[in-house]
Amino acid sequence: MIETKFRWKKLIRDVLNKIAGLKGIIGDSFSENDVIIQTPPRPELGDLAFPMFPYAKKLRASPLEIAELVSIELNKNKDSLLSAEVVNEGPYINIKLPKSNFSKYTLHKILNEKTKFGTSQTLAGQKIMLEFSCPNTNKPLHLGHLRNDAIGESVSNILKANGAEVRKVNLINDRGIHICKSMLAYQKFGKGSDPESEGVKGDHFVGKFYVMFDKWARENIDAENRARELLLRWERGDPEITELWRRMNNWAVSGINETYRRTGVSFDKVYYESETYGRGKEEVLKGLERKIFYRDEESTIWVDLKEIDLDKKVLLRKDGTSLYLTQDVGTAVIRHEDWPFDRLIYVVASEQKYHFIVLFYVLKKLGFEWAENLYHLSYGMVNLPEGKMKSREGTVVDADNLLDQLIAIATEEIKSRGREKEVKNLKQTSEKIAMGALNYYLLQVSPSKDMIFIPEESISFTGNTGPYLQYMGARISSMLRKFEDRKDKFKDGAFKPELLTVKEEWEIVKLLAMYPEETEKAAEELNPSIITNYLYNLSRVFSRYYHDNPVLHNKDPNLVVTRITLVKAVLQVLKNAFILVGIPFLENM
Repeated sequence: MIETKFRWKKLIRDVLNKIAGLKGIIGDSFSENDVIIQTPPRPELGDLAFPMFPYAKKLRASPLEIAELVSIELNKNKDSLLSAEVVNEGPYINIKLPKSNFSKYTLHKILNEKTKFGTSQTLAGQKIMLEFSCPNTNKPLHLGHLRNDAIGESVSNILKANGAEVRKVNLINDRGIHICKSMLAYQKFGKGSDPESEGVKGDHFVGKFYVMFDKWARENIDAENRARELLLRWERGDPEITELWRRMNNWAVSGINETYRRTGVSFDKVYYESETYGRGKEEVLKGLERKIFYRDEESTIWVDLKEIDLDKKVLLRKDGTSLYLTQDVGTAVIRHEDWPFDRLIYVVASEQKYHFIVLFYVLKKLGFEWAENLYHLSYGMVNLPEGKMKSREGTVVDADNLLDQLIAIATEEIKSRGREKEVKNLKQTSEKIAMGALNYYLLQVSPSKDMIFIPEESISFTGNTGPYLQYMGARISSMLRKFEDRKDKFKDGAFKPELLTVKEEWEIVKLLAMYPEETEKAAEELNPSIITNYLYNLSRVFSRYYHDNPVLHNKDPNLVVTRITLVKAVLQVLKNAFILVGIPFLENM
């Protein structure tokens, strides 16, 4: 419906400017951005509504009077309205779209454009870098990472659908005090073991020692100091420590990459903190020379944040070791040298809000103009019904275990419905249902909000879930296969949009027409939940329609062909939107 809305905004704008001219009002003219568009509260009032309140002051008239004048002017040129009906309802201009013409235009557009329907060029020419995931090499991926990855992949797909050139990047946090804690615990408790000898994934193996360190540190007050000494030895290039670090990181990264493969997550470029933190130290020292930063009596280097109403922040410790902030400075500089982006979006949890305020400020103080185009896409925490997850205490929801659990539930559901033969490949179908359930559940909430994850609820085949949407796609696919098998029976039928007279049919057409607008809005707000909510609304209305209105079982072949055309359009839009939010499409389910 975006083309229709844009066209009507222009018409209303032109009429408002004409009225201003007739009244002799001189000044800035109205633009399309000044024209507010709404949906009437009841279908019988129309399809589009334009409130006249915003123009009363400038046009020196009441909203009611303006609505009457706009209605008269629009109706003077019936040809420009494409058979739409213009009605002024009090201080509103309501537009009733011509159902037959609009349905024909919308359905043909979808079926002609196919996978391109819903795409735009609003971001054409923009180079957007998107950082997400960023695991530590001291533990496996957990549920929080899965939300991060789902948002990162979805936002990148949405930006691409709107014409942007997108580069997905990851930062492996493979150095720092937390890594040294796992290394120290391995030295103390590992006894030369490795993932292969233990029969576990590398990231799980390393993560076990991070938990061990936390338990050990509660009983040993010297544990933290020993971990810091290990960090110093690593930064000085101690061969023994470097070798242990390399071995344990390889185990962890290998396991993490295996989880990425399972979840369909990929990157155009992977950066490693161990390779970028040195550049960060260089930039901080340059800033110190230019008196942007200062050194205290203990040789710690600070940045004063009074300019942004904050206190101060350490950039380099007194022993010369780096912090997260230091390496993030270096990483950002290297990234812009590698691929001069127009925007860099960091997908990172909301608890890091302060970190990014300081990072962006430091980069601006260092004189990097592109730092004005950095953005923190903050997302809320994922908690369990019983409370917050804690990595150190080993109370996180492990990503691999969660996937296994969802796959097992999906497998059992298919078996209980007696659908094993229909789905053909039970294992593959269960995996796709699990991924659809996971991504949809994690994305249906706006990124900024905290959420509670309930595995059993996420994989339900009914309600507001990914499997419900997948089932809707499979159900439509089955209907279309039946139509193809009986095609000869309907060979004399033709598409006649005037036959789409059922209330839900018009509702579906308008929803389909809205899809391009929803993808643009999702890109503008960096919010995949706009797409998930759209998918559920479309599926819910279609399910109600399909339940009450037979598509294939009609005597009139014209009605069958017309309704099948509508059904094909629904399936195409479902498929297009599934791609944006990481829901695998299933022909059979």
